[in-house]
Amino acid sequence: MRMTNLQRRRVRGGVVAAATALLVGLASPAMAGGGPGGGHGGGPGHGPSDDYRLTVMGTTDLHGNALNWDYFKDAEYDDSAHNDVGLAKVSTLVNQVRADRGARNTLLIDAGDTIQGTSLAYYFAKIEPISKKVEHPMATAMNAIGYDAAAVGNHEFNYGVPYLRTFEKQLDFPLLAANALDDGTGRPAFRPYTIKTVTGHHGRAVRVGILGLTNPGIAIWDKANVEGKMHFDGLVEQASRYVPEMRRKGADVVVVAAHSGADTSSSYGDALPFPENAATLVAQQVPGIDAILVGHAHQEIPERVVTNTATGKPVVLSEPLKWGERLSVFDIDLSFARGRWSVQQVHAQVLNSNTVPEDPKIVRLLQADHQKAVDYVNSVIGTATEAMSAATARYEDTSALDFINRVQAETVKADLTGADADLPVLSIAAPFNKDAAIPQGDVTVGDIAGLYIYDNTLLGIKLTGAQVKAYLEKSAEYFKPAPTPGTYAAADLTNAPTATAPNGTPDYNYDVMGGLDQPLTYDIDLAQPVGSRITGLAYGGVPVTDDQQFVVAINNYRQSGGGNFPGVVGAPVVHNRQLEIRQLLIDWVTEHQVIDPALFSATNPDWQLTSGGTPLTITP
Repeated sequence: MRMTNLQRRRVRGGVVAAATALLVGLASPAMAGGGPGGGHGGGPGHGPSDDYRLTVMGTTDLHGNALNWDYFKDAEYDDSAHNDVGLAKVSTLVNQVRADRGARNTLLIDAGDTIQGTSLAYYFAKIEPISKKVEHPMATAMNAIGYDAAAVGNHEFNYGVPYLRTFEKQLDFPLLAANALDDGTGRPAFRPYTIKTVTGHHGRAVRVGILGLTNPGIAIWDKANVEGKMHFDGLVEQASRYVPEMRRKGADVVVVAAHSGADTSSSYGDALPFPENAATLVAQQVPGIDAILVGHAHQEIPERVVTNTATGKPVVLSEPLKWGERLSVFDIDLSFARGRWSVQQVHAQVLNSNTVPEDPKIVRLLQADHQKAVDYVNSVIGTATEAMSAATARYEDTSALDFINRVQAETVKADLTGADADLPVLSIAAPFNKDAAIPQGDVTVGDIAGLYIYDNTLLGIKLTGAQVKAYLEKSAEYFKPAPTPGTYAAADLTNAPTATAPNGTPDYNYDVMGGLDQPLTYDIDLAQPVGSRITGLAYGGVPVTDDQQFVVAINNYRQSGGGNFPGVVGAPVVHNRQLEIRQLLIDWVTEHQVIDPALFSATNPDWQLTSGGTPLTITP
């Protein structure tokens, strides 16, 4: 047993008082008149014991966050909202809910994206991969906390299907994905659902069906890992099949764990026939569902009530943000009559993990695994001649993204053969992490990994000059209009809402493009309408022509349709060795030992934001 204490961990002041307040705040409006799991009255012919409250707790998008730790900063996690993260925090909340409700009256589920996202997850995927002898720390923690089921998320496929199967075997609970279908048999590749039995009053069994749904976008985002093995049907289509089946098999309550956002939209446009974010559609179109734990979108939705169009009955949705920052709590009130349970009402809320300390049991279990990741991330692999920051990379040229583009372009060019070897090479990079910074002096694995927080792999594709311009026009949709020259706050220009991103275009869907042997230069004129913003596009100082040929270094997410950028999905692929970009960056520094922006200044894309041709002044 791993029993050493987590070093450098501190608990914020006031958590004891906050934890006490949590127990008081657990009561939802539906709880009035009854204790945990107890009766709270009823209509004619109902005794006090004819009513029962079931509580279903849920997490989602944990993304490898087991402890409240920022591996890149080597410190306790914190952000501007003072959120906390990790399963150790979640465990304390779960323990409190179980104590308040009665453990036998509760279930705990997850909506996916569990095994990718932190240096801890990366370490146990790439440095010391999980196996029969090496258990994934997320499996260790979730088993200890006592999960009952979890949906499969799209990031579960990032390390390949065999890796996911190994993780699945390490769990004490089922992974569910009704719409992940085996290519060979057409049958579900994972269990579609599970039916759990809890005991109500006088030993009356309450059967709770839990349906798992995953994201159709897996077919695009992890094409290399799933093509020829699995395909992914729509959430509504598969829920329509399995919810009635669960009801026929005696489910009194049906809860869905859906790795799909609540706001109907798709980052991949019409590249797939099924929407990416379909949880609300499932609630509206599939009768027989009582509650949906929503995932994937990284949104906080305490409670959203959606009316099913066929039955007129309410379906309650809740999404607990991400990374273990929140815990959704569904209170499901049932009544027993005529030999069966029926749901009377559902209420949901989210609990904030920053109100409680970490569960010391989970901390002890994970200490050795955590320390391995800490040691790996903090190992020095080179030096930088000057500091490089990604803080302003969303709205101005930075050496941080130049560095990424340089490494990607060099790697692709080294693999080109024949006539392709004579083509100019470009590269794209997105400002994934505005907090990323390479310090002057010693550079660690963590410093480099912070620049590239996703496990994307590298490809090279061929595009024409016209396609390059169209690509940049799509990228420029990220910006809001600037009708006149002047000074603008960054927030007033970035993250523009679009039809496919109504809440604002995320940073990862804005790409900067640069050249390898010659600079690619262009302006983004925000006085112009979307689709006509790229001006002065030139390679090596010569205007780019529509029929000019380029090789473009691009990540697998983008090349397979993520973000719905034009021209890339069907473009000829000239490089695809499944090399992970983050590791390429780490390997480059390890080999070269020195990061000097002067070495890759030729790749400087030399782009700028303008209004009517006049450069804009932008404040953070």
